[in-house]
Amino acid sequence: MRISLQVAVGYFLIVGLAAWFVLDIFVEEVKPGVRDIMEDTLVDSANLIAELVAPALSRPTEQTSATGTRIATALAGYRKRTVDARIWGHSKRSLDLRIFITDAAGRVIYSTEPDQIGRDYSRWNDIYLTLAGRYGARATRTRPDDESTSVMHVAAPILDRGRIVGAVSVGKPTTSVAPIVEASKAKIRERGLILLVIAALIGGLFTWHLTRAIGRLRRYALAVAAGRRSAPPASRARELSDLAAALAEMRERLEGKQYVERYLHTLTHELKSPLAAIRGAAELLSEADMPAEERARFLANIHQQSDRLAQVAERLLELARIEQQQALGETERIDLDALLRGCVEAAEPLATQRGIRIQVDADGPLRVEGDTFLLGRALANLLDNALRFSPNDSSIMVELRRLAQAKGGETRPMLEIRVSDQGPGLPDYARDRVFERFFSLPCPGVGHKGTGLGLSFVREVAELHGGSIELENRVPNGAQARLRLPRITD
Repeated sequence: MRISLQVAVGYFLIVGLAAWFVLDIFVEEVKPGVRDIMEDTLVDSANLIAELVAPALSRPTEQTSATGTRIATALAGYRKRTVDARIWGHSKRSLDLRIFITDAAGRVIYSTEPDQIGRDYSRWNDIYLTLAGRYGARATRTRPDDESTSVMHVAAPILDRGRIVGAVSVGKPTTSVAPIVEASKAKIRERGLILLVIAALIGGLFTWHLTRAIGRLRRYALAVAAGRRSAPPASRARELSDLAAALAEMRERLEGKQYVERYLHTLTHELKSPLAAIRGAAELLSEADMPAEERARFLANIHQQSDRLAQVAERLLELARIEQQQALGETERIDLDALLRGCVEAAEPLATQRGIRIQVDADGPLRVEGDTFLLGRALANLLDNALRFSPNDSSIMVELRRLAQAKGGETRPMLEIRVSDQGPGLPDYARDRVFERFFSLPCPGVGHKGTGLGLSFVREVAELHGGSIELENRVPNGAQARLRLPRITD
């Protein structure tokens, strides 16, 4: 399973369980909470009614008899009243209080339900406890098998000079607050669902951000494995940034070790041939009776092979430096037309000795962003390669052109440097190998090979600048190198 999926599943599982647990607690606490509020209100109501009816249960007098009549009338009137109230979205259309007033023996003397007058309530828990001087409350179902028919009763003592002379029991059906409970549960679930969606969005964003950061690290690791240039990805997360830095350091150390081993092997192989030639010429020169012409020829061979050794060492140092460079350091805007003409002027003396004409045709001042030294060395290598494979009294054409290159659905402004010679061109077997290190072809008319590092160096410089290099045959003869680089348009 992909790590992004694991993170997402783990996050949503934790958030989902937490949300379910919290919502379940909230939902389950709604009903008890409403009942607690209802009981608290019933306590206040019972005590208030107890104070109002206390005079009616005092010692019988004409006045207390009149008070009792008013109580009975008031309870009957309460039973007949209608109401239409809107309470927080809940419609209330009936009065639900059930009031029972008993004497000191627990017998009902006043009630909102006339059929209950005269009944003995002394055994009901609310009346029994209240008459005993304790807090009395009960919940009774009108239908024992149906919880929704439960009625909560709270009683309060009726006092006459500190003596309990009766009790008031106020009851309220739980069904009267059921719509409020259900509405509260629905709102909690709705808000919980919204919260869960928001948490899911945040989790998705977090997972996407983490996955993208890990994806950049993965692509960087794949680029390292493939040997491509790639800068370690930057991340605001300290752990991922440290991991990227560790990968970059590991890459440098591993590549450094492999680089040294590979170059020692190739350098040893390349140096064998000129060293053998120098050794053989030196042994022959040690003979005393060698003719002067032969001695001069062998001395020239020693000079030639020693020059080759120096060139190999110099080119290897240049190539090693640029191959280890993952990105350009300080860059500047370069007028490539001026840089190109400067390289041509430097190559003119050697071209003039062989009667080779170098012609320059440029579209005008074209600028790139890059390293002047590296680009100069790359252009010099292209000219040197063209000179070595050009026959005497021929010409080399150097062109600088604008062009646009489509990449990833976008068109990038580019420029192209074309270096064309009139040499023998590329044989078929060499087309795919000309940019390999130490691969070289015999120069026409000379027979000896170059170092095989010049074009490899040009390719490294081109890639470092975000460009490319190609080498193809021309018609009817010769070869053409095309170096493409990103162009600055402003």
